[in-house]
Amino acid sequence: MNGLRFFWTFFWGFLLIHMASYVVNNMTGGHYDFMTATILSVIAIVVIFIIAEVIPNEPVAKHDHH
Repeated sequence: MNGLRFFWTFFWGFLLIHMASYVVNNMTGGHYDFMTATILSVIAIVVIFIIAEVIPNEPVAKHDHH
């Protein structure tokens, strides 16, 4: 199950970063570059995986403040 999480994160991250790159380049009058969008998507996905590993999964203990 853990492998599927990585696959789907990569799949959707790759598609969404490419779509965003295409739209931004069209709006600014630039040209779409597949390799630049691919490099950006890989960097973004690695950052997402790092953030997901750093955030703790344990619930925070409730403290009663009176």
